Amino acid sequence: MEPKTIASRAAMLGFPAIGLTDRNGLYGAMPFSDACLAKGVQPIVGAMLAVARPPEIGGEGGIDWLVLLAKDDRGYANLCKLVSSAHLDRPLEQEPHVEFASLDGLNDGLIALTAGSEGALARLLADGQRDKAEAYLDRLRALFPERLYVEIVRRHDAVEDAAEDALIELAFARDLPLVATNPAAYADPSFHAAHDAMLCIANSAYVESAERITSSPDAWLKDGAAMAELFADLPEAIANTAVIARRCAVAAPQRRPILPRLGEDEDEQLRRDARAGLAERLRGRPADQREEYHRHGVRGLLPDRR
Repeated sequence: MEPKTIASRAAMLGFPAIGLTDRNGLYGAMPFSDACLAKGVQPIVGAMLAVARPPEIGGEGGIDWLVLLAKDDRGYANLCKLVSSAHLDRPLEQEPHVEFASLDGLNDGLIALTAGSEGALARLLADGQRDKAEAYLDRLRALFPERLYVEIVRRHDAVEDAAEDALIELAFARDLPLVATNPAAYADPSFHAAHDAMLCIANSAYVESAERITSSPDAWLKDGAAMAELFADLPEAIANTAVIARRCAVAAPQRRPILPRLGEDEDEQLRRDARAGLAERLRGRPADQREEYHRHGVRGLLPDRR
């Protein structure tokens, strides 16, 4: 969904707040914040961050996801640093991600969610590795004291279904709050088939292919009543969605683009490059044609402002 569509849909459903979490980026943060504020909806700005699992917790090159939400300006700044690091501070042959240790020192002002079936906690529990799951959860709790939520998602996902009971048990045992989430990719159930086709296009796959990424029929933006019914047995998990919204009091700041300078005199550099490119294209043409291009082309496009 586009940022404006998310904001419009949230306003129509009567949501007081809604969050956007791009993967390893904040690509839509500014238009999303603007669109939400224009509709009277509070934007919650965050990201899904790819994090390498610590070696002592069965890492071996595995990558998990972690949901990070900006709580304040400090959190937004740290989130910017983390998503930049995911792309810049990793071997080029690897997918964008950060090492788990990179979270230390860049965790202030951020609220963390355990990311459902894409997070290490649910994956470890579903795989029967309870000890490693507990160790991972304790590492997260140390990094995000009073700012860590155990995420419960109900979308008929095999990993989430297998891990849910253990997730709830661990949250109660460690006095950690639960939060019910609804990762949505499209506005309403009628768009499921179109979203599934879009995933095929994005991944160069055929709809008929059995081994491809598929769209979940539950990945639509559910209203409050649907979520309350879905989590009727965990009302505290629903209540904590409002708690998180109240804790996240920051929107993407308004800034002009910061572009690198191309030398001391950018205008002159552009003139030189344009003239060199034109000379290359006109090579071998008669002198009168070259003069015509220089008289009308270069001067017309690049007036000498000295």
